[in-house]
Amino acid sequence: MSAYMPMSTSRRHNKIINELVARIYNSIHRSDIDVLTSDCALVHWGFKNKAYQECSLVNVSCIEKEDVDDFISETINDLEYVQPDFLFFKDNPFLCNQRETVTAGCPDLIIEVWSKSNTKEERQFKYNLYSTSDIVEHWYIEQNSNEVACFLGSNALESQSLANVLKTQKGIEFDLRYLAI
Repeated sequence: MSAYMPMSTSRRHNKIINELVARIYNSIHRSDIDVLTSDCALVHWGFKNKAYQECSLVNVSCIEKEDVDDFISETINDLEYVQPDFLFFKDNPFLCNQRETVTAGCPDLIIEVWSKSNTKEERQFKYNLYSTSDIVEHWYIEQNSNEVACFLGSNALESQSLANVLKTQKGIEFDLRYLAI
């Protein structure tokens, strides 16, 4: 299992992400979690400036065993990447490059905390990218809102609220009620 969190852009943004990580640490043994560096990114196939349909997350379970070393030493470093606010790998496999600055895989959960600085294009691109995998649950929290928009692949799930205990489709719970506005 792994989680990582890049640095966020505001006090509330940081508070939400820090609490997500703290809640995971309280429910799972620390020895079972790899925390990746704060500047780590999630790679994908395709290019941001091309059509959305040409981009997808890297399903590392499709990489042949004999090709893993080449992927880690060469291919992964040449891929485009995004930096979600929060990633969590529990059951899904992932690979990191040798410097541990980029990660490939389909996370169990991706969370984006949107602020005014996130453009419409960035939001649409990330939603489309995360939706390319049917096993990736992705949540979106508006910085000044309690609503959590939830998706599994391209399927919309019932929205949740920071006023309640948040729960993934796989049953992982995050109690962030005291962060509610």
